[in-house]
Amino acid sequence: MLATSQAQKGWIDVVATQRSAVADAWDRLTKEPLRSDQRCHQLKGDLATFTHNGATHTRWQYELNAGARIWFYVEAQTVHVVHVYTAHPNQTK
Repeated sequence: MLATSQAQKGWIDVVATQRSAVADAWDRLTKEPLRSDQRCHQLKGDLATFTHNGATHTRWQYELNAGARIWFYVEAQTVHVVHVYTAHPNQTK
């Protein structure tokens, strides 16, 4: 689920440039979104949590190619994509 308008726009942009990598990410996020490894892991520090509609969630990151990132949280059994970056986000540099 694309939870924000930024996620919707970013998703379209990243699909245009990294279709295969996004397909791999989608497969992973629909099967094992909370399995931590080098590509997919919880963010740290101030970015570790995300508040949406009054509820605080653990924020995760899936790393695509060339610094692109998908930030998401999981609620119940639904993955909510909140940000999609086509390049390395400044917040994590």
